[in-house]
Amino acid sequence: MFSRSDSAARDAADPLAPLRSLFALERVDEAAVIYLDGNSLGVVPRATAVRVRTVVEDEWGVGLIRSWNSTAGLSRARSSESRGWIDLSQRIAAKIARLIGAGAGEVVVADSTSINLYKVLSAAMAISTRKRIVSERTNFPTDLYIAETLARDHGFELVLVDHSELPEHLNDQLAILMLTHVNYRTGRMHDMADVTRAAHDAGAIVIWDLAHSAGAMPIRLVTGDTNEDADFAVGCGYKYLNGGPGAPAFAWAHPRHIAWMDRTGWRQPLSGWLGHAAPFDFTPNYRPAAGMARFVCGTPPVLSLAALECGVDTVLAAEARGGLAAIRQKSVALTDLFIELVESRCAGLGLELVTPRDAGARGSQVSFAHAGGAYAIVQALIARGVIGDFRAPDILRFGFTPLYTRFVDVWDAVDRLHEVLKDGEWGDPRFSVRAAVT
Repeated sequence: MFSRSDSAARDAADPLAPLRSLFALERVDEAAVIYLDGNSLGVVPRATAVRVRTVVEDEWGVGLIRSWNSTAGLSRARSSESRGWIDLSQRIAAKIARLIGAGAGEVVVADSTSINLYKVLSAAMAISTRKRIVSERTNFPTDLYIAETLARDHGFELVLVDHSELPEHLNDQLAILMLTHVNYRTGRMHDMADVTRAAHDAGAIVIWDLAHSAGAMPIRLVTGDTNEDADFAVGCGYKYLNGGPGAPAFAWAHPRHIAWMDRTGWRQPLSGWLGHAAPFDFTPNYRPAAGMARFVCGTPPVLSLAALECGVDTVLAAEARGGLAAIRQKSVALTDLFIELVESRCAGLGLELVTPRDAGARGSQVSFAHAGGAYAIVQALIARGVIGDFRAPDILRFGFTPLYTRFVDVWDAVDRLHEVLKDGEWGDPRFSVRAAVT
């Protein structure tokens, strides 16, 4: 039977293990906390506090407004930041492009996932001659809310379907297929290339939300096969990219659509001054910048961008140790082990696996359902130092970030989950009191 010492042996042989030192986990470890919620908010990188302090004390504090153009010569600023704040988002976009299989000039870092979805969905609606948007009923709500608003305002029909019903809706009525690569509740993962090909065969445009996959697995938005290349994508910076709470998001468009925008002069609906072709001419009329730069709206949030770059750099640090393929391999091993241990140690205690057992259809999370007790169980588990989260109505959700999650963490987390369940500890009324954020 698999033991804790077996987990420790796996950690000792793990090529990604040294990357855990890139994260500020000392106080977390001292408190005996096991963090299994990186799919909601990543751990703070060790470099972040120093970098943000440099931006505040040197670049803002000493350079003042001059730092928009150059931070060179400031005492603690690194040479890589010497180009100035105005180039910061482009530099991070080029790094994120390496993680999602895209070209550097095809990605923009700005705003939130919701706002970026509004922009790219607007572009897709302008390109398509059809009027139907299809998405999964269990897609993340903000995606559905954005689509609902745009569909209502522009005469489109939004159709929500179950996962199993998707194939029958890939027909000549479909304008846009809007999906999240990894489902936020269940962890079910689409085969991006296969789904994209099927949608393209039906003459549709595909938008992917990468919020729960970017940084956790290899992604190829541009595959080299035109029929499997995605059309648009968005994603956030604070989950597996470790950019911090509320970190800026990213948006991507395929070069063929960027060319269409440039050719037609299409302007995104949130046309802001930094998305202007010549923002510092301060002309009263809008003229879109070339390429993806038109998707920028307002002044970039420099402090948040500085933190995001540190987070993205932690993922890029894996390139010397097998890169995203190694991250994915460890993710599968961690989630396989978690499922195996929960089902063996917590059998008969009311948990039902809702995440696909097939690793090929699973993201870097595992979700179990528990009728009537999911929220309280999560709270009782947090009280024992294992941080996962709850998703309504009945889901216990656990995220695994291979850069810092260890195999012994999996073992210890299941051990504590068993303790919470076996004696009904979660039934204590204090664990059923809902907090504002669940």
